[in-house]
Parts: sequence; structure tokens; C-alpha cells
Amino acid sequence: MQGVVKIFDPSTGLGIVVSDTDRTELLLDGASLDGSIFRNLRQGQRIIFDIEDIEGSATARHIRVGSEGT
Repeated sequence: MQGVVKIFDPSTGLGIVVSDTDRTELLLDGASLDGSIFRNLRQGQRIIFDIEDIEGSATARHIRVGSEGT
């Protein structure tokens, strides 16, 4: 899935991503960047991610920077 970072706080690792598909807002949590070389995201940055249901909330995981097809 692809989307755009709406907000990200590097001190807590929390943020929100907006999905390109249906404009759903998804949670970013401290584990969202696990396994990624990136430790910081910026507002408006395009990302590719998977969605996992974490404690009843749709959460973006396995973050990759960029967009599919580029």
C-alpha cells in the first residue's frame, strides 16, 4: 500500500499516514520503522507500507520510503 506521512514525531516514533487508496488515516508507532534504515519521516513524504491490526487499530508497518513504480 502507498500513502503520505501526515505527521511524525521522531522523539516518540508516533505519527499518522494517509492511505492513497481510500484516504484512511493509519497509525505509525514505534515499531513501524523496525527493520528500516530510516529513523525519521517528514510530513508529506511518500511511503510504501503494509497494514497490520494492532490492538484494534490499523497500523502502518514495514515502512519503505518512495512509491511503487519509481
